[in-house]
Amino acid sequence: MTSIEIGITVSFIMLIMVVLGMRVAFAAALAGLGGLIWIFWSKKGYDPSQFMWALTVSAKTAGQVPHSKVASQALSLIPTFILIGYLAYYAGLTKALFDAAKKWVGWLPGGLGVATVFATAGFAAVSGASVATSAVFARIAIPEMLAVGYDKKFAAGVVAAGGTLASLIPPSAILVIYAIIVEQDVGLLLLAGFLPGAVSAIIYGGLVVCLALTFKNFGPPVSGFTWMERFKSLPGTAPIFIVVLLIILFVYNPFGGDAWGTPTEGGALGAFVVFCIAVAKGMRWPQLKNALLETAKLSVMIFTIIWGVLIYVRFLGFADLPSAFSDWITSLDQSPILTLIFILLAYAVLGMFMDAIGMLLLTLPVVYPAVMALNGGEGVSAADSAFGMSGIMCAVWFGILVVKMAELCLITPPIGLNCFVVAGVREDISVQDVFKGASPFFVADAITIAVLIAFPGIVLFLPKLLAGG
Repeated sequence: MTSIEIGITVSFIMLIMVVLGMRVAFAAALAGLGGLIWIFWSKKGYDPSQFMWALTVSAKTAGQVPHSKVASQALSLIPTFILIGYLAYYAGLTKALFDAAKKWVGWLPGGLGVATVFATAGFAAVSGASVATSAVFARIAIPEMLAVGYDKKFAAGVVAAGGTLASLIPPSAILVIYAIIVEQDVGLLLLAGFLPGAVSAIIYGGLVVCLALTFKNFGPPVSGFTWMERFKSLPGTAPIFIVVLLIILFVYNPFGGDAWGTPTEGGALGAFVVFCIAVAKGMRWPQLKNALLETAKLSVMIFTIIWGVLIYVRFLGFADLPSAFSDWITSLDQSPILTLIFILLAYAVLGMFMDAIGMLLLTLPVVYPAVMALNGGEGVSAADSAFGMSGIMCAVWFGILVVKMAELCLITPPIGLNCFVVAGVREDISVQDVFKGASPFFVADAITIAVLIAFPGIVLFLPKLLAGG
């Protein structure tokens, strides 16, 4: 067998292991190590006396990956962004956000659902983890929606879907991971997530209103708030916007010149500011301990997936599968946009069997070079490209599209993580009910993807400002 045939075979075996229930991190690590042994041994003609040599070289090659790849300053962003979210919860910022959103948009049909979407979007601006966002609002928003007569499936679905916005709106752990995998600027990717995240939240909110207008008693409005009460609710949300503004000013320096710090330092500054706010609002050691433990658990889970998948990625390099796939994609006799849509549809299918982070880590080393080649290469100018944008901007645009597809995976059965989190917090609601309640948001996500493909300027407006065009 050729190295490419070995690569395809091992990848297929790995997918079978994942579908059968093995964790992505372990399936990828085993497939990567086994694939390396296979390739090295094949180069020796499968001589039995050379098997131990192949095993030793493979083990050394795989063993270098965890430290060499994970000892990256950019990855230190992940725990700081996650910590910001948990500290914000203990600072009471989530409750203040939901209360303000309820008073401002509660009068709309499905008003509490719309308020939940906008509150999760606001919280996403200080939380890098979708799981944390869903868990927090399952405690805050669902009881209030049920109290005024919302269907429990819909109430749980809104929270699960709203939690996915944390994947797109900075600070986002998944965007950081994407930037590192494809070796693009983390700051550009984070900046690019703001407008698509806002568009996604608006489309989610619009869907809730449409459902409430279509189905009787689906989501009754909540009214009776005076303008004075609405304006009084705003100061409680100010800390979130202050933290976001501080991070943006620190990392992007809109006044010109060099940035005042790295994204990692900006994340650390944000975590410190939220910590001070939480302490001022009464957070004590038990709450801080819980925030640190939850941050550590989620960070370790993410890093374990990264370690395992990077071993598989190393094997892919030896198998030469990324360049072979890239050559095949560019040889297709069809519109580049149509090819891109098929790639995104493939992500939708993969999301039914894999978690978002694992899916991106496994596929991007193969898919990203193909998409860049489809556009004309990483060094192509906008005038000579297939998608009408430079190589760098194409990387940013595709990153937002693929992360949006990763959001969809978080509410897609059978392993949509956000749905399991909501069901775990609310024992009176089954995970099947959460999946049913989240299903209408598939339509909203499809609309969002279509809008971002048709109007890439939504994604690229802020990055172009930062990059000077």
